[in-house]
Amino acid sequence: MNRYRLTLEYDGRPFMGWQRQHHGPSVQSALEDAVFAITGERTTVHAAGRTDAGVHALAMVAHFDVERDLAPFRMHEALNARLRPAPVAVLACALAPGFHARFDCVRRRYRYHIANRRADLTWQHGLAWRISQPLDTDAMHAAARHLRGRHDFTTFRSMACQAESPVRTLDRLDVVRSGNDIHIHAEARSFLHHQVRSMVGCLKFVGTGQWSEADLVAALAARDRQALALNAPPDGLWFMGADY
Repeated sequence: MNRYRLTLEYDGRPFMGWQRQHHGPSVQSALEDAVFAITGERTTVHAAGRTDAGVHALAMVAHFDVERDLAPFRMHEALNARLRPAPVAVLACALAPGFHARFDCVRRRYRYHIANRRADLTWQHGLAWRISQPLDTDAMHAAARHLRGRHDFTTFRSMACQAESPVRTLDRLDVVRSGNDIHIHAEARSFLHHQVRSMVGCLKFVGTGQWSEADLVAALAARDRQALALNAPPDGLWFMGADY
């Protein structure tokens, strides 16, 4: 059995998310169909993270097992040929015996992109969240520090989340502005379902002055999904990479 490790880039707009779905296209099914077309084998492609519908990736890590013995370069080229015209690209491919994309991962990195401008988005439509009101990024960054560290993130967890515990350790949450572009960087070993989008939604409330820093602290302490201000749309969320 040969195990291949992949680094992937994809535009999440046409997909129902990473995970295979019965009611629409997914990144996972696109890859598994490509592998089947090349090898004649049905296999499961495992990823470092399961992105939601509309969420994008610049460097998702994944792996799969097949009996067929192909050089990594040939597998790489064949996968990209079979994936077209789906907006999924294999950036790297290597043989990786014993490697597991999900369980060996020690840190996952996300970036959320807000376009803080009055003008409508053109080529960035679906790739960023446009917020027309001015945002105080200094206030957002100051508030974000209260979410760093180990906490019960029940408030920031989707009702559909299947994780056994709402407790997570957030290693990084920074808000950085460059002109009209605001990037929110989040890093942790693992995240709850919708955690990043929920944190971004609450930070948006801080940025517009609808919430104070104390309001965000109170929402975290509430451990109640009803205390959430807003779940940010998937458009601006990007899976940036995984560390092993």
